[in-house]
Amino acid sequence: MKIDIRPWKIEDAPSIAKTLNNKKVQDNLRDGIPFPYSVSDAEEYIEKTLNADINTTYMWAITVDEVVAGSIGVFRRDNVHRLTAEVGYYIGEEHWGKGIMTEAIKKACAYIFEKTDIVRIFAEPYSTNAASCRALEKAGFTYEGLLRSNAIKNDKIVDMKMYAIIKNTP
Repeated sequence: MKIDIRPWKIEDAPSIAKTLNNKKVQDNLRDGIPFPYSVSDAEEYIEKTLNADINTTYMWAITVDEVVAGSIGVFRRDNVHRLTAEVGYYIGEEHWGKGIMTEAIKKACAYIFEKTDIVRIFAEPYSTNAASCRALEKAGFTYEGLLRSNAIKNDKIVDMKMYAIIKNTP
């Protein structure tokens, strides 16, 4: 199984639509993503990624044997947090539990630390998303704490966990 990340292509739109039309996938993401999710929604998303500011937004398709399996993005913060970025991701349910996300997270972070001046990458998964927490831990992230009552998801106030990885500096 060959796991990689690559820039999005417009022809990836049907794969995104298929993945994001799964409520189980969407339940672990931030709000604002349409449901149901159409191919035209996916095309709009891809256009947005291709036109994003290359100094603040890094977005890739996650591929398994060259077939799109999910998405990962790293988003630079600003002001006093300008050397910090947040990572966000999702993968299709049929790919869960296979170590794919861990590899994608490692690849995205390696790229960011090699190609940018970012020194800290963090993630805030919902506290109930054990698989995401485990993928981050396996990718080298450190659990930094519980963010109590940090979000509203599906009309419920939920906790999130803070994870981060720091660039190894000489």
